[in-house]
Amino acid sequence: MNSMPSYISDYLEYCRTQKRLDEKTLKAYRIDLRQFLQQVTESEITAVTSGVLEDYIARLHTQYKPRTAKRKIASLKAFFRYLEYREYIDYNPFNKIQIRFREPVILPKTIPLRTVETFLSAIYKQHQCAGTVYQRRNALRDAAVAELLFATGIRISELCALKDNDVNLYDGTILIYGKGDKERRIQIGSKPVIDILETYRDNFCAEIDACNHFFTNQSGSALSDQAVRRMINKYTSLASIEQHITPHMFRHTFATSLLEADVDIRFIQEMLGHSSINVTEIYTHVAVAKQREILVTKHPRKDFRI
Repeated sequence: MNSMPSYISDYLEYCRTQKRLDEKTLKAYRIDLRQFLQQVTESEITAVTSGVLEDYIARLHTQYKPRTAKRKIASLKAFFRYLEYREYIDYNPFNKIQIRFREPVILPKTIPLRTVETFLSAIYKQHQCAGTVYQRRNALRDAAVAELLFATGIRISELCALKDNDVNLYDGTILIYGKGDKERRIQIGSKPVIDILETYRDNFCAEIDACNHFFTNQSGSALSDQAVRRMINKYTSLASIEQHITPHMFRHTFATSLLEADVDIRFIQEMLGHSSINVTEIYTHVAVAKQREILVTKHPRKDFRI
């Protein structure tokens, strides 16, 4: 067995059963490796040389942004490390390749705090003015979802995966299973947020019991990330907010707000579930931008008449 499709299939099974990678990571690996298979003419793994890889990497740079190209190369590199580890190949062609990236720094997009307030107010208003029980319950759940996104910086995938037992409203904590099945526990620091979550749980207890997920729809199925995105778009429109808001922007806003309030970045790293401080440090660029705005608009030198 030395055909690439066989090795790729073997590798993906290894990632699933031995490395225990999550389905999203496996899907990305599958897409990246199949793309490589389709774009190279060599059908035997031993025929893939450093030159073949360099030509393929060059094409990736012309087709994709640096971050996407970097991910696809990383997928391929991990595959060849596996082949070397299993001794399916005598020599890893990546060993002779030096790859450098000039990846642009893209600052996280945040939501102005006044806009967050306007957004949440629109949901509570919808709840108060609901014409039917169905609409009132939907708005109640929507408020609970939005409040938790902003209160904890939780990823949308983590929020939708929350089980009922993961949410302890007596202690005000939630247990989150993040990327790579890493666990973290985060405190909910706002009593109004805990109150709305308790009200939601009391009203949706039957649906929660039916699927064992904390956030559900009124049919008793787990809430999907697409449903959360539609919900955010709905209230953005109702509140006449021009900014396009995504679930992940609540996470960015959570982190940036804490950093601007002088919270130690390592605490923020832990709350976000980042494995490396380097990932969290992207928010320091946003804080610097905020400092610039403050100094331009607030520093007394602007009023000097010299």
